[in-house]
Amino acid sequence: MSENETIRVQVNGKEREIDRGHTVRSLLESLDVHPGMVVVELNRDILERDRYAAVAVSEGDALELVHFVGGG
Repeated sequence: MSENETIRVQVNGKEREIDRGHTVRSLLESLDVHPGMVVVELNRDILERDRYAAVAVSEGDALELVHFVGGG
């Protein structure tokens, strides 16, 4: 795979190299994260869940994935 086919992003503070062309939703799916179980912050802005499939992930983006935890 050439460098042009991947980009570098940060996910929860860790740098990752991912395939170019991901949306937030497809990135979550590639990480085995259910989109309904996390809140996504992209470059310090919280994304509304219904936008995950429409928002492209770009070189240098920083994503924070906040998981819901239940308990009692």
